[in-house]
Amino acid sequence: MAIIDPRHAAKQLIYERIFRAATLTAAILVLLILGGVVLSLIIGAWPALRHFGFGFVTREVWNPVTEEFGARSAIFGTVVTSLIAMVLAVPTAFGIALFLTQMCPPRLKRPIGVAVELLAAVPSIIYGLWGLFVLAPVLQRHTQPWLIAHVGVLPIIGPLFRGPPFGIGILTAGIVLAIMILPFIAATMRDVFDTVPPMLKESGYGLGATTWEVIWRVVVPHSRVGMVGGIMLGLGRALGETMAVTFVIGNAHRISASLLAPGTTISSAIANEFTEAVGKLYTSSLIALGLLLFVITFTVIAAAQAMLRRLERRATAAL
Repeated sequence: MAIIDPRHAAKQLIYERIFRAATLTAAILVLLILGGVVLSLIIGAWPALRHFGFGFVTREVWNPVTEEFGARSAIFGTVVTSLIAMVLAVPTAFGIALFLTQMCPPRLKRPIGVAVELLAAVPSIIYGLWGLFVLAPVLQRHTQPWLIAHVGVLPIIGPLFRGPPFGIGILTAGIVLAIMILPFIAATMRDVFDTVPPMLKESGYGLGATTWEVIWRVVVPHSRVGMVGGIMLGLGRALGETMAVTFVIGNAHRISASLLAPGTTISSAIANEFTEAVGKLYTSSLIALGLLLFVITFTVIAAAQAMLRRLERRATAAL
C-alpha cells in the first residue's frame, strides 16, 4: 500500500494554489484589457456622440471642412462587403473542406491542404495590392461590363449592377475579402469534418447510402456546430479588415444602390483619415467609428455564441 508523503502533498497543494491564482489572474487581466479598450473608445468618442447624438449613426454626410460627420455610409460599406465575402467564401470553403476530407485522393490531400493554409499567411496588404493592380483591371474590362449589360437590365437585382465600371468599389472589396477569409473557414471546416467518427460514415455506406447522402445526413449534422464557428470566425475577420479593403473599395463616403460604385468601410475610413484628422471633433468622430466597429463585431460574436449554444442544446436533446 502506497504511503503519501505529507511534505510532498503540502508542496503539491501550494503549486495547485499558485496555478489557480495564475490562471485566474490571466482571465481577469483579459477582462481588464477589454474593459480598458472599451472605456478608451467611449472617452475618445464622447465629444462626437455628444455633438451629433444618435444622428451620427444615421447621417451619411462626412465633410471634414464643415465638421459634419455621419457613420451611415461606413456602416453600410462594412456590412455589405462582409455579406458579399460570406456569400462567396462560405460555399467555396464548404466544397474545399468536403473534397479534402471525403473525396480527395491521398496524394493530393496534403498539397491542397497546405496551399489553402498558405493563403491565410499572405499579408493583407499583398491582397490589397493584388486586388488593385490585377483584380480591379480585370473586373473593369471584362466582368463589370458583362454584369452591366446582362444583369443590370433585370427588374429586381438589376440596380445592384448598374453604373460605370470603375473596377474598384464595393463588389471588388467583397471579392478580395472572400479570398482572404476563405482559408480560415475552409481550414476550420476541414478539421471539424475530420472529427466525424469513421464508424458513422461506414455505417451509412453499409446501409446503402451514397456519398452525397452520407455527407448531408451524417457528416454535416455531426459538424454543424464547428461549421458555424468557422463561418463566424471568417465573418469577424471580414468585418475588421483594413488595408486590403482600403486599396480597392474607392474610399467614398456615400451610399449607392450599385455594388459597382465606390464606397467605404469603418476600418478603411479610420486608416485613411486618422493621421490627417485636425480638430477634436474630427478625431473624436473617427474614434466613434472605431467604437461602432467594436459594437458590431461584439454583436456578431455574441450572436454566434448564442447560436452555437442553441445548436449544442438541440444536439444534446436529439441524443
